[in-house]
Amino acid sequence: MYMKEQTSIKNFKLLNIFTGIFVGVLVLVPSMSSKFIAIGPLNIVGATLIFPITFIFNDIFTEVYGYSRSRKIIWTGMAMQVFAALFYWLIDIWQPASFWSNQACYSSILGQAPRIVLASLSAYFFGEFANSLVLSKMKYSQGGKRGFKQGWRFVASTIVGEGFDSFVFMSVGFAGVIATPDLIKTILTIWGVKVLYEAIALPISMPFANWVKKIEGIDEIDKPETTSYNPFKLR
Repeated sequence: MYMKEQTSIKNFKLLNIFTGIFVGVLVLVPSMSSKFIAIGPLNIVGATLIFPITFIFNDIFTEVYGYSRSRKIIWTGMAMQVFAALFYWLIDIWQPASFWSNQACYSSILGQAPRIVLASLSAYFFGEFANSLVLSKMKYSQGGKRGFKQGWRFVASTIVGEGFDSFVFMSVGFAGVIATPDLIKTILTIWGVKVLYEAIALPISMPFANWVKKIEGIDEIDKPETTSYNPFKLR
């Protein structure tokens, strides 16, 4: 184990870079969620192609740096999603230039419907915190072991987190708009694709997480007696 209990964020070499990538992906999600795409017979939201990256990074954040630091990054990501949604909306309602003729196109792709914004933020909140909490508790119960157990906690946390994310987003955003059988089918499809995404990425994400531990000099295991899992606690 590479443990440094007193390591501060300012001494980490990679955490700020990872946070930037994480936030960058999240800012792209709203615009990519405006289109459904087909993969063979399956229909999924376009953001499904990129959003699982946030869960992979969440796994790395929690696995390496611990739940408390992961919680701060999750809130940072949520704040930037709100920021992006606010300015997409602001530009949408702003009086266009006299020569601008693509207002309808902008509104269709980037216009922020309040219901979709609520769905996206709610899904993100429940999904990311569930993912981080499950991985943190599993790592403690497994004694931080690597190999198969590390892979299992990566996948199991994603099953739970992506399950919350898919159900909340589709239910809040599209219940009553999409027929219930189609809604259920789409939820299960998106959930399955995201979990498969995580599983396929394991040969990369696991060695990468362990490499990060070595570079950063930390392999945090959250102890129940010292870790608060309250998502609203920022310190």
